[in-house]
Amino acid sequence: MTFPGRPATAATLAVREARDFLLEHPHDYDTVARDFTWPRLEEFNFALEWFDVVAGEHPDRPAVTIVEDATGEATSWSYGELARRSDQVASWLVDLGVRPGDTMVVMLNNTIELWEILMALMKVGAVAIPTSTLLNDEDLAWRIATADAGFAIAPTALADRFALVREGTVRIAVPSTHSPDEEAPEGWERWGASFGASDTFTPAGPTPVDSTSLLYFTSGTTARPKLVRHTQVSYPVAHLSTMYWLGVRPGDVHLNISSPGWGKHAWSNFFSPFLAQATVFILNYERFNAERLLQVMDDHQVSSFCAPPTVWRMLIQADLSTLSRPPRELVGAGEALNPEVINKVRDAWHNTIRDGYGQTEMTCCIGNSPGQPVKIGAMGRPMPGYRVVLLDPNTEELVEGAGEGEICLDLSYDHAGLMGGYHQAPELTAEACRGGYYHTGDIGSRDAEGYITYVGRADDVFKASDYKISPFEVESALMLHPAVAECAVIPSPDEVRGAVPKAYVTLAGGFEAGRDVAASVFAHGREHLNGYQLVRIIEFAEALPKTISAKIRRVELRAAEAERVASGREEGQYFYRDFRRRPAV
Repeated sequence: MTFPGRPATAATLAVREARDFLLEHPHDYDTVARDFTWPRLEEFNFALEWFDVVAGEHPDRPAVTIVEDATGEATSWSYGELARRSDQVASWLVDLGVRPGDTMVVMLNNTIELWEILMALMKVGAVAIPTSTLLNDEDLAWRIATADAGFAIAPTALADRFALVREGTVRIAVPSTHSPDEEAPEGWERWGASFGASDTFTPAGPTPVDSTSLLYFTSGTTARPKLVRHTQVSYPVAHLSTMYWLGVRPGDVHLNISSPGWGKHAWSNFFSPFLAQATVFILNYERFNAERLLQVMDDHQVSSFCAPPTVWRMLIQADLSTLSRPPRELVGAGEALNPEVINKVRDAWHNTIRDGYGQTEMTCCIGNSPGQPVKIGAMGRPMPGYRVVLLDPNTEELVEGAGEGEICLDLSYDHAGLMGGYHQAPELTAEACRGGYYHTGDIGSRDAEGYITYVGRADDVFKASDYKISPFEVESALMLHPAVAECAVIPSPDEVRGAVPKAYVTLAGGFEAGRDVAASVFAHGREHLNGYQLVRIIEFAEALPKTISAKIRRVELRAAEAERVASGREEGQYFYRDFRRRPAV
């Protein structure tokens, strides 16, 4: 049955006007940076007043396409089908007792149930807490307790992860796509029961824009994850800035490599493509294979592609020329992208990866937008709707013109894309928003043309012999060496210099850890780094410690190095002093 759609509201028309302004100026950065304004809304529900309206206008357009790598089978769900099905799920959730403001941990993989439940929760006015399926039982229990989640949904296969979860949390079991008749564990609600609910949903009332839409735990690279609260505007509407950065357009097939549970998944696998009326494209794989990804992209004519640096680094190890129709838009996000990767992709595809920047706490606020000159290494310029400033990290005074400082948002301007605050943590919110600015904790440098380059986390930048060291700059240089697959640079305590740069290095295939490779990497550093940036210690590692969102936890490496130095241990280390070039005889 065709989905009848819902009538456009005043809020729908306001969001559409803002969206269309961006689409009408896809390459005119100066115009959108100057003239774009956020829509003024008092009530808005993304699922009811945007998605369902689009579904009525384009019911047959694919909304989500999922390819199972194991079988090659591709399945698509249209805007009309997803709108109707999410109505049905919303009706069922109400029957289960879900009410506006109730919270649900959504712990699902990239299966269609993820989009169905997220859309349904929005329709009810309930709050989704997207959560990674990689969490262990202790972390999951802590998150459910911290968020005070009354409901949770997860694959049946992960039910044992809930052993430590408090009693009283209503649990919904989603069977495997390979076993749709799989029984739910005792005490769990069956997802299959939702198919018996009414597929016509009537909301309880309008949705205030300042009510909570999503709760996201941060990645926790330096401390315990914080819980970010997003309103009905700060992600659902304000991802217009992300849409503009991505360059995604109506009818596009947009592939974003991201795992559910993290803000970037909502950025590029939900809000941005749906705002653009595009198709979310997913490749589900158990083990990443670059050649297979290129083949699938070609077969399904992916037109815009976003991936984290880890994926881009693996892609350049493959034969990029096998992709006969490279995507029109190429972007990287998650961490700053090394110039080596950008250059290799540009040589093969005659197109440039455009970097961008944001946080779980906001939408894309800095980026290289389509059609603009890309300065290799720079994240780009402030996105439409954002006023980005740099503050001196010591004095917190404004840095005018070209210079370096902490990346902040000027709160005297309406930043629709900034979070509603940290959930039930007013002291954390006040600290992040002190002095009239939102503080990102990231250091950037700005050139005369307004391009901002990522320097590093304020906690990661360090001094050696009174010179400031950006780990990212040193890592980017080391990544040019063919043996270096990945690396992390941290300060190693030193009695004379205060600290010296140390690199933890994981090796590319075909290289073995040892003195010869260390000598080669040290020599490479002499060619590509300034004297004060030279890595003084190398330690080879099988893997680097990361968050489950794949961000390097340098805080763990710093702690391990401090302990090593305190104990006087030197085994397993390679020191620059032992490889100095000797004068010719």
